[in-house]
Amino acid sequence: MTTESIDAECLDLTRNLRRRGAIVLAVFGLVWALAGGSGVAAAAVSVAVGVVAAAVTAGAVVVAFRGTRGPVTRTVRLPEKWNRGVGLVNTAELVAIFAVIAASNASGHPELIPVGICLVVGLHFFPLARLFDQPQYRWTAILLTALALVGLAVLAAGASAETIRAVVGLGAAAVLWGSSFHVALRG
Repeated sequence: MTTESIDAECLDLTRNLRRRGAIVLAVFGLVWALAGGSGVAAAAVSVAVGVVAAAVTAGAVVVAFRGTRGPVTRTVRLPEKWNRGVGLVNTAELVAIFAVIAASNASGHPELIPVGICLVVGLHFFPLARLFDQPQYRWTAILLTALALVGLAVLAAGASAETIRAVVGLGAAAVLWGSSFHVALRG
């Protein structure tokens, strides 16, 4: 292989990873927004949240395709066996999410589910930042982890399960959409 073909391959990989990452972040932002909207008592507001969430997600996906077409200012430097590491991190995340759901339900505290899942998702971004060579995922991790702690504090203050869902769900959606736009536009 020539240096030119290796450089082109690296640029393609960088663009593809960033595009996929931005899309995945946007879609999970939609999931969190819908969960958060389900905690809003007024049906009209809940529907409006869903409509706005769908529009923001669609916009993020469009930006993911358009934003990653431009010049690459920084190519990713992936660690050896990065894809295996990503698989392990995502598997651990999935297992931890099921454990949060099972433990919360078994203990009679289902209101802890959004807080626990947000914490798990936040923590899983710390290793992903290194594995994908996306430093901004550290901010995603910090913000989601902090949001989980805010949700726990709101719960400790006596808020309802619906309020917790709204606070954590809509907050997580905003963090994930912000990360999606940042990855797509800034690399």
